[in-house]
Amino acid sequence: MSIAGGAAGMWTRIHADDEVPVDIPRVPAREAAERELSKPMYHENDPNLLERALNRFWEWLADVLDSAAGAAPGGPLGLAVIALVAVALIAALWWRLGTPHRTRATRDSLFDDRPRSADEHRATAEAHAAAGRWNQAVQERMRAVVRSLEERALLDPRPGRTADEAAAEAGRPLPGHADALRSAARTFDDVTYGGRTADQQAYARLRDLDTELGRARPDLNTTAQGATG
Repeated sequence: MSIAGGAAGMWTRIHADDEVPVDIPRVPAREAAERELSKPMYHENDPNLLERALNRFWEWLADVLDSAAGAAPGGPLGLAVIALVAVALIAALWWRLGTPHRTRATRDSLFDDRPRSADEHRATAEAHAAAGRWNQAVQERMRAVVRSLEERALLDPRPGRTADEAAAEAGRPLPGHADALRSAARTFDDVTYGGRTADQQAYARLRDLDTELGRARPDLNTTAQGATG
């Protein structure tokens, strides 16, 4: 039932018999009209709470855009140009900087936790090997190799050093083991960052290298040249 029809019905009931209008004071007439129009039949097609909220949101957004268009040079066209320029700048920055990622020190660093001795790394490597966790065993044994060289002063302790850097630096005072050190670094990188799976043989090679390096004597001439350089 429409509001107009309800008002008409209400007005009909206000009249007395023989269509003689009844003189009703203004305030009671308004209250009678409000009571009549508050009946559910007149509000069946009213928007629900969500629809009213959405309507208010769109009205607010339209007001904001109108205000921005009025403040922007050139009106709505100027606002559209500013928006396009902003999108272009964001796209250029994203393309230039790339997707945010961890720094090299976090991604490629050989040591990723508190400083530990070479013997501690060896013990951890042996525990992983005994459990058949060859990936972790290889990683810890490579850390033991590098830490041992640092403890012998053949490498300067340096946070953030990668396995490749350690192998290259250690190959100068130990030229006879340079190839084996590079191979060990590649194995560490393949397991840690390349998604490869180590096996018992890979761990055995690293363990043997660790043992050989412990007995190896550095080339003092090469060490002195490296220090001079």
